[in-house]
Amino acid sequence: MAKKAKPKATKKPRAAIPAVYKVIEIVGTSRTSWADAAKNGIESASKSLRDLRVAEVEKLDAKVEGSTLIYRAKLKVSFKYHGDD
Repeated sequence: MAKKAKPKATKKPRAAIPAVYKVIEIVGTSRTSWADAAKNGIESASKSLRDLRVAEVEKLDAKVEGSTLIYRAKLKVSFKYHGDD
């Protein structure tokens, strides 16, 4: 006689831990490319902001300084908000 299969236990989804994120705008620059401008902006922001989560490119432009082209990337950066700690 075949054994009946036991129903699989269903796991309850874990409740998400409430979190708050802050979004700011930054501008990264580079003399090389827009990709480097975005990278420079994120690397610079990560030195003073904790728990960076997402960076979204809002606008790309270039500034002419004499004969030099400066690539600029305007980014929206989000990071976890920790309150007063």
